[in-house]
Parts: sequence; structure tokens; C-alpha cells
Amino acid sequence: MYFYKPVNQITFEDVVNFLNQGIAENTLLDYKFLLPRDNEKFAKTIAAFANSMGGTVIIGVKDEHDKPKPPFTGITFHPKIRGQIESIIQNYIDPIVFVDIATCKDPKSENMFVVVNIPQSNLTPHLVGRLKRTYVRTGQSSRPETIVHPDQLPWLLDNRKKSQNLRHILLDKAEAHFGNFIRAEHGDKLLPTASFAFVPLYPQTPVTEYRQLPQIVSKIHLKREVSQEPCLASKTVQDGIVLPMSKNSSVEFNSYGLATYKTVAADENNFINAKDIYVNAILFFKAAAEFYKQTGYISPLMMRVKLSSARGSKIKTERGEKQLIEDYIRIDRNVLPLVLQNDMTRFASSLLEEFAWAVDLPFAVNGEALALVNEVLSKAGF
Repeated sequence: MYFYKPVNQITFEDVVNFLNQGIAENTLLDYKFLLPRDNEKFAKTIAAFANSMGGTVIIGVKDEHDKPKPPFTGITFHPKIRGQIESIIQNYIDPIVFVDIATCKDPKSENMFVVVNIPQSNLTPHLVGRLKRTYVRTGQSSRPETIVHPDQLPWLLDNRKKSQNLRHILLDKAEAHFGNFIRAEHGDKLLPTASFAFVPLYPQTPVTEYRQLPQIVSKIHLKREVSQEPCLASKTVQDGIVLPMSKNSSVEFNSYGLATYKTVAADENNFINAKDIYVNAILFFKAAAEFYKQTGYISPLMMRVKLSSARGSKIKTERGEKQLIEDYIRIDRNVLPLVLQNDMTRFASSLLEEFAWAVDLPFAVNGEALALVNEVLSKAGF
């Protein structure tokens, strides 16, 4: 989860580069120097991550005050460690948690790191050991895992449906707010719209107090980042704040962790300027990264990119022009706020490549998307 590439592609050098950032253990991250001899204790860590927000265990790392302690040399290569981990999960956790395991061998020595990525599970609660106890991750150094309080069991037993419903409500409300805003400016005419949204994968409680939103937003410099036009007066909505960026676009932040940018995508001639969409998307991603940094939110996000009411519109870039045949395009991804903050260029360029393919105006394979991301961020002063 902390590595942008798939688990099976993580290298020894990738792990060293990550450890050099000095990120402390938290609700999503755990360091271990060796695989614990107490199998049930290790199973408890895995199950607690699965019952909570998911997480990553890196084996081969000494820690000091919860932070990785250099030098980062790993442990002696052990070819059977993957099988040991899988056996512990099968024997001690019910139902089984499906994890991704990478054994990252140092090409210059016989050492390795082991990265275990535990996804956030929809099969909760996962029970551990003979006593069938349920644990969740706390991130506290003294008690990184704790037995589930009875008040939390309904959420786990319901496979997080309440959180999924809340996520849908947050996204639907943002759609309604933008719809009302556009109707006030343009009437009931159906217009192509593009939207970019981040929302906690499984929201439960507010990530910040709603009264703090104006202060948080004031530190993000949205006027400079998303639009060169003067901002209109902000509006408060239930649990959130809407900032109109122009007569065609707005940004919304919600105390539950929603961050969204929506805009009318086409001009009066029904042309969609792809580069405008790309540029505003990149700058919004940067604004969203700062929002999560300000709120201290580190858990997984669902990101949604959507182009709607677009059929018949013409989309153009410097490389060509196409008429859209699809009315609706949607891309969903899961991402960590730390990826937005630390690996923005690769994240944004990968997403733009996928979007460009969907509208039949793919980027060239020579790093064009990556170059655009770097250009936009550089011009914005990042």
C-alpha cells in the first residue's frame, strides 16, 4: 500500500528508499526485524489490519521509537518465509485473509526484505487463535492491536455496508451540490461535466471538525492552484464547504474526508479541451494531497474520475480531435494520501494515461503524460 508499484514488482532498493523517508509505524504500517516466533501474535497483526483499514508489514527492519532505524540491510535470505507466512494465516485466522507477499532480495548480497500487503477486508470480522478473538489496528506503540469493543462489532459483522452507504451518500450529495450550482448559472441545459473526487474508502467518523474547514482550506491556496479566475464567495453545506472557482466549476471539501472538483467540460460549441481537464486534474490532486496532510488523514481513499453527458461532444488536444461515442466514462482507484503527497507525478501521469485512452486520445508512449504533470506542477510552484 505504501509502494506505488504492484507488490510482486517491489525491489530491495524500493524498500530502502521507502525506509529512508523515516515514516513511523501507524494504523497502516508495521515494522518487524524477524518473523515473530509467536505465530498467533503475528496472525493478530495481520487480522487487525484486515479488520481495520488494511496495511503493510515490512520484515527485516529494526525500529527505534517506532521509526525505521538505519542501516537498512534486511535479513538473511530465507526462501521458505513466504510459505511460513501463508501457513500462519491459514492456521490461525478465520476466515482466511488473502495477502500479497514480496520477498525483495538484495542483488548485491544474500539479504532480503519481506513486504506483506494486507488489503482492507470485506469478510470481517477475522477471528484469531483458539479463543477466536477479533482485533483491530490502533497504531499506538504500546498497543498496536486491540480486542474489538462490542460497539464496533456491528460495523465489522455488516461487512462495512454502513460505511459503503455513507461513501455513496457523500458522493451523491457532492453531485447534487454541483448540479444546483450549475442550474443556477446555466439553467436546466444538460451539459458535459468532468469530476474528480477522493473519499475515504470506508468512512466512519469525521476526519476533522466541520468548523475547521475554512481554516484548512485557506492553507491550500485553491485560487492559485485550480483556476486563474477570481473565486466566488464560498458556501457552507452540511458537513462541508463549497468553493466556486468560476461560473463553471467548484471544489468541495467535507469533514468526512471528501475532496472533489467538478467542472462543465465543454465550451459553447460543445468542444471539450482535454488539456484543460488534464491541467485542472493535476492541480486538484495536489490540492487534495494538501487537504489530507492538513487533516492528518492517512487511511485508504477511493478516487473517482468521471466524464458524463459527453456523447456527441468533440474532445481535442494538441495531437488531434475525436467525437465521443460514450455518454459516460468512470475510473475508480484506491490510493493512499501518502502516495498523493510523495509520488504525485507517477500517480497523476498513470491516471491521465488511462483517461486519455478511454476518450480515444491516448498519450504517446514516450512519457508525454509524465512530462505534462511535471510541467504543470513546476509552473504552479511545486
